[in-house]
Amino acid sequence: MPKLLFSRIRLYEFKDLMPNMKRPRRIDIVLNCRRRKKDIQCVSVQKCNDEMYSSKLSCQTDHELHLEKLLKDKKYLAAFHSFLQSEFSEENIEFWLACEEFRLTTSPEHLQWRAEEIYREFIQPTACREINVDQRVREKIKQALEKPNLSCFDEAQKHVYLLMERDSCPRFLHSDAYLSLKRKSRTLWYL
Repeated sequence: MPKLLFSRIRLYEFKDLMPNMKRPRRIDIVLNCRRRKKDIQCVSVQKCNDEMYSSKLSCQTDHELHLEKLLKDKKYLAAFHSFLQSEFSEENIEFWLACEEFRLTTSPEHLQWRAEEIYREFIQPTACREINVDQRVREKIKQALEKPNLSCFDEAQKHVYLLMERDSCPRFLHSDAYLSLKRKSRTLWYL
């Protein structure tokens, strides 16, 4: 009896067990597709330009979309912040958040005070939570501190954002903290 139990697995049940498995491609089909691609030419320049434009729009990486989501959602932001603390790089997210808060400043006196505080905490070479930016950017920010405006930290903030997007965010998206939080949010949706 036990032998029959394992030998009578239906094909559709077997497919359900392995949903993400890729099927091997037949070489004759691949070669035929390549020949057809060589024969097909672009009908009009406008069509080519439209395709190139749409591919640029769809070129946004998955991590970029995820980083935007992470920074907007409070739960994911808190999890991302704790993940960066575990990797000893929390100064990046804290600098980014400080710059976002700085942009909301309205009074000129408070603007001057807050700009100097951000510079001392994150930009200055001897800062306790120094971020990784070029010397040129540091000098540019130092000169902007004489008469600060809302965009004096933009270049450094963009640099830090790209650093988090390329480096920290992909690791976070594969971490247990993110996956468990994602699982919890899905289960709460069903409740």
